[in-house]
Order: sequence, then C-alpha cells, then structure tokens
Amino acid sequence: MKSATGLTGSGSRDWYIQRISAVVLAAYTIVLLGWILCHSGFGYEQWAGFMLTLPMKIFSLLAVLSLVAHAWIGMWQVFTDYVTTRQMGPSASGLRLVLTSAVIISVIVYAIWGIQIFWAN
Repeated sequence: MKSATGLTGSGSRDWYIQRISAVVLAAYTIVLLGWILCHSGFGYEQWAGFMLTLPMKIFSLLAVLSLVAHAWIGMWQVFTDYVTTRQMGPSASGLRLVLTSAVIISVIVYAIWGIQIFWAN
C-alpha cells in the first residue's frame, strides 16, 4: 500500500519543494528587510508603491504559495511522525484527521487571502 505523503506523493519531491520554498521565503525576507533598511522614514504611500509593483506582486504571490507548500509539508510530517496510534492510542487517527483538516483549511484561507491582498487592486 502506498502511503500518501504531504504534497506530491513522493517524500523526495516534498523534501525538494520544502527546501526550494525555504529559499524563496528567505529571499523574500531579505528583499523586504533590504527595502526597509534603505528607505528609513517611509510612509504608507511609499510602502504601497513598492509592494504593488508588478515584480513585487509576483514575488509576493510566489512567497505566499511557498509558505503554503512549506507549512503543509512540514505540518503533515509532524502529524505523521508524532500523532500515531503507537504513541497516542486509537484516538490518534481521529486527532490526526482533525489537525490535518485544520491545517488544510488554514493554508487555503491564507492562500486566498494573500492572493486577494496583492491582486485585488
């Protein structure tokens, strides 16, 4: 029986996606911090002007999707490793279902919200 993995059905692909998403998130953080450090005393207009440029909208969308993938894979691995019947008894399956459902709903809401923030304007 093939076990379902976090995102792609393959542990090695999930590992690569999580590493790539971490690099995207690190680069996004560096770009944001760099902009903040180079623009001291900025206001809303400058920040909005920077964030709503097409390159930053695309980069922000990529960061949101990277965060969603990274969070889903990471939480799936945590639930698979630590919410087990061996450790928690028969109630683990139900708890894992509830936790997994909560994470799925959360990342979907986050993705929709993030896309709406950057692309509604």
